[in-house]
Amino acid sequence: MPTNINLLRDQAYKLLLDMVISGELHSEDPLSERKLAERLSMGRTPVREALRALVRDGVMESQVGRGTFVRRLTPEDVRAVYQTRQALEGMAAFLAAKNGPTKALAGLGMQMKYMREHSGDYSRSQIDEIGAEFHRELFMAAGNPVLLEVFEPLRLRFQIAFGLPRHNSTDQLRDTLKEHLAILEAVERGDGPDAQAAMWEHLEHGLQVRLRNFEQMDDSQSASPEPAIQQSL
Repeated sequence: MPTNINLLRDQAYKLLLDMVISGELHSEDPLSERKLAERLSMGRTPVREALRALVRDGVMESQVGRGTFVRRLTPEDVRAVYQTRQALEGMAAFLAAKNGPTKALAGLGMQMKYMREHSGDYSRSQIDEIGAEFHRELFMAAGNPVLLEVFEPLRLRFQIAFGLPRHNSTDQLRDTLKEHLAILEAVERGDGPDAQAAMWEHLEHGLQVRLRNFEQMDDSQSASPEPAIQQSL
């Protein structure tokens, strides 16, 4: 029985996380355990446990006297996420270069080269998906299971930041593919420091794009009429 409860809790965790990333759950709204259980068609116990786990992992927050809310990301949160990614993924790229590319990594490189030349034929989500796969495969190529174990629990929290808009133009899509290929080329050359530096540069670029998005959201909110601001309070 406990095993079944754990499976349901994990299922509820994933479903709730997907709802946060997709924007179905908003940071302004208190989360009702009962309503979420009805929405997910499961009992309240696994939903309650999933909410506690999401609070523990920093995706949600519990406010005394108010309830549980989706945690609102700040620019400082996103910056901290990217600094952590630079540390972990920079080392993964360094070790992958030392070990040499896996077949899967080389295959992704061929796909990304084609996508770079025909970026207009692919959606943003398709290019994002292959990019996420590339980052995951770098950890596999690094050959350090402890590094992967450290990264995996954090990856769920990263997904919230990943869900922020990244690409506003076809040029940005091409830039992302170009940056991934620069990392791969350094890995293929066996140049660890260059692969690490290319990863740092790639993640720094991603950080700056997201920080600009925060600025645009702030500008949009400040331009809203006063009654709408009062209502949000």
